[in-house]
Amino acid sequence: MKDSGDLAAWIELSLVPGLGGQRFRSLLSTFGLPTNVLSATRSQLCRVVPEALAASILERNRGSEIEKALQWAAQPEHSVLTLADVEYPRQLLEIADPPALLYVAGSAKLLSSPALAVVGSRNATPQGLKNAQSFARTFSEAGLVIVSGLAIGVDSAAHSGGLEGRGSTIAVLGTGIDIVYPRRNEPLAAEIVLRGALVSEFPLGTPPNAGNFPRRNRLISGLARGCLVVEATLDSGSLITARLAAEQGREVLAIPGSIHSPLSRGCHSLIKQGAKLVESAQDVLEELGATGVPETRLPEPSAGHDLLDKMGFDPCDIDGLIARSGLTAEIVSAILLQLELEGKVAGLPGGLYQRVR
Repeated sequence: MKDSGDLAAWIELSLVPGLGGQRFRSLLSTFGLPTNVLSATRSQLCRVVPEALAASILERNRGSEIEKALQWAAQPEHSVLTLADVEYPRQLLEIADPPALLYVAGSAKLLSSPALAVVGSRNATPQGLKNAQSFARTFSEAGLVIVSGLAIGVDSAAHSGGLEGRGSTIAVLGTGIDIVYPRRNEPLAAEIVLRGALVSEFPLGTPPNAGNFPRRNRLISGLARGCLVVEATLDSGSLITARLAAEQGREVLAIPGSIHSPLSRGCHSLIKQGAKLVESAQDVLEELGATGVPETRLPEPSAGHDLLDKMGFDPCDIDGLIARSGLTAEIVSAILLQLELEGKVAGLPGGLYQRVR
């Protein structure tokens, strides 16, 4: 159990207005711990930060906010991870500006699991939403955690696909951990807490300010081994996530689309810049195989016909198909995705599938 006094000091320092991540880390480098920073004199602090910021650190008038955060952290399935914690995701330490604190609702351990970011437009086409959900479901069955931003459109579809079957998903928020934005995604957020994790670097009560969302994108890409852009216009925020992923040394992948669709131009731009062109979920799994993600063997063409025969025309779930076919979850998911794209199988609510021809 984390010492509440130490955690209180971390929270207090994180609440100082104008104290960004770089200066936070500079203070830690000089003084060692937040408790030492808070007990330092003005002259000592001024050797590291500007005088106005030193004065703000010494105000010590944030007691109610600290207590609120500690009470939140004391609830079941809630945690606040600091840079000093062994549970802090190691992959975030690789990025240029790791947050000093992470508020987590759900499984904090999930943040260190192999993950893939799936992002795209809020105004995606029906096919884009279908691709996001189907691909995410396949990635999840293959052992990847799906990371996205809980926005409407591609994000929501990716989270939903990640939760299907035996999968998990992480939603990185641009608000405080206690605020779900948009509100229509509150039911989805509640399900993610039960089977995945909500994550935020922002203090409790932080509203959905526009500047927060580009900033949180570095965490979406940073938590993942690669970033797949499903659909995006040229001014889409998902291109920011893709750029950050490239800067962080992550794989960048994109699904092409119609040359006439504005929602394809962002993906086409990424592909021109060297992003991996993705035509199937298997393309992504093969690309990430070199980084340690379990590779999935492509099924033989006849396997699709065999699985169709075993489906019949009644709705069934993946577990049932695995039992009937004797194939692995990864292979069944890959076949189902291909059959969906061929129009032979339809995905139904509740993770069910039905043969349509």
